[in-house]
Amino acid sequence: MKAQERLEQVIDNIEKVIIGKRNIAELSIVAMLSHGHVLLEDVPGVGKTMLVRALAKSVGADFKRIQFTPDLLPSDVIGVSIYNPKDMEFHFRPGPIMGNIVLADEINRTSPKTQSSLLEAMEEASVTIDGVTMQIPKPFFVMATQNPIEYEGTYPLPEAQLDRFLLKIKMGYPSSKEEMEVLSRSQISAPIENLQSVITLEELIKLQEEVKLIKVDDTIRAYIVELSRHTRTEPYVYLGVSPRGSIALMKSSQAYAMLKGRDYVTPDDVQHLAKFVFSHRIMLRSEARYDGVTAEEIVDRILAKTRVPVQRYVGQ
Repeated sequence: MKAQERLEQVIDNIEKVIIGKRNIAELSIVAMLSHGHVLLEDVPGVGKTMLVRALAKSVGADFKRIQFTPDLLPSDVIGVSIYNPKDMEFHFRPGPIMGNIVLADEINRTSPKTQSSLLEAMEEASVTIDGVTMQIPKPFFVMATQNPIEYEGTYPLPEAQLDRFLLKIKMGYPSSKEEMEVLSRSQISAPIENLQSVITLEELIKLQEEVKLIKVDDTIRAYIVELSRHTRTEPYVYLGVSPRGSIALMKSSQAYAMLKGRDYVTPDDVQHLAKFVFSHRIMLRSEARYDGVTAEEIVDRILAKTRVPVQRYVGQ
């Protein structure tokens, strides 16, 4: 079966639980295929946690959840070495980060010290305890949720932490019709309880390798670089997109192309994903806040003024 068909099965499975959020499901799979991670931001109760659970069940992954609180310690996330008096040795007790799909729930309710404990895990897929580095089982995917920073008891994520997330997504409220469907499906039992996996972890790992072979033309690479450079010269921006952001846009565009059944990236793929890849990586000056300008609007301006490449696709 083609990669696109397998991925469509996963999306359809997620939609049995999450109503009317197909684009969100697609973006989550794009991040997973790209070996990236997702930051979900929205108000409580719109289905952020349920989305992660549905994704984990759909791919048969080992699911772990970390509930971030102000008193959470780094050792509560990555694990700790415990001394055993019987054999007089230290034994590592792994933390919840040692899973395939990890839900970091309300990540901005804990201290920056604990937030930073995720950095190595998200970037290197490993953790270091007492000088010993241990690999996290593959595949490894973190989906973190956060409440809007205007909420009480929240700590803004530092720039270095934000840059580790491939995509930032907002769920949004469902429409009236979608919310009626949610009520109907939830009346007897929670749909998540009956969800079954539609692909295996081995198939997912294979797809992650195949997505690297999606063709990216030099004109597409140049387009991505141009978009990134424009974020660094915008007057409202004091910190633009780093080269890591350019790589993130290229890799996610490859995954999106696979999801759409193509073996090459188009400018439309880049344009569709740019806002989700760039917005959380752009730090705005205070003037932007006074004028009511958002990072998303900055990305829209950059997309509008950057020349779109015209290319011929090999094999067409």
